[in-house]
Amino acid sequence: MVSNRQTRCDRTCPARADIPARRSSFRLLAAIGMSLGLAPVRTWAQQPAYEAMLLSCIDPRFVDPVHIYMNARGLEGKYSQFTIAGAAIAVEANAFAAWRQTFWDNLATSIELHKIKKVIAIDHRDCGAARIAYGLQSVANASAETDTHKRVLASFRQDVQRRYPGVRVETGLMALDGSIEMFI
Repeated sequence: MVSNRQTRCDRTCPARADIPARRSSFRLLAAIGMSLGLAPVRTWAQQPAYEAMLLSCIDPRFVDPVHIYMNARGLEGKYSQFTIAGAAIAVEANAFAAWRQTFWDNLATSIELHKIKKVIAIDHRDCGAARIAYGLQSVANASAETDTHKRVLASFRQDVQRRYPGVRVETGLMALDGSIEMFI
């Protein structure tokens, strides 16, 4: 009975029927890539250990500055990344409580797969998520904005360290010009 289902599926599911052809195509593409000097595709068992996981915001104004910052630290190609509106605010604020578990599941996966030992969380100034989560007064001026992010990032650091005592946490607040203030 099982083999009949399998045979029927092979006839009715084109994706299964052409597996040998797809494997041949993959081997051919892999050979071409290697001949061009491209790195071979890694399997799950060959996943590299990364130095860190980066938590950053989706705001397009900060994508390149955050990347430049990480490269300047010598971390290019050495970190996994989780990007969500508000960065640490998304993990800590009640307004985004439904998003929390997604971050924690992703961090657990990065620890398991990539053997990360550090989380780097970068919030940014002029953050709409901070305004949504904590109100206009929380970002009314530079001092209030800094205090809000410091508080959130300190709470984030404590939560990571409570869940994963062996993982170090670095937190920072990036300005619109790409400069960053790191908090300890």
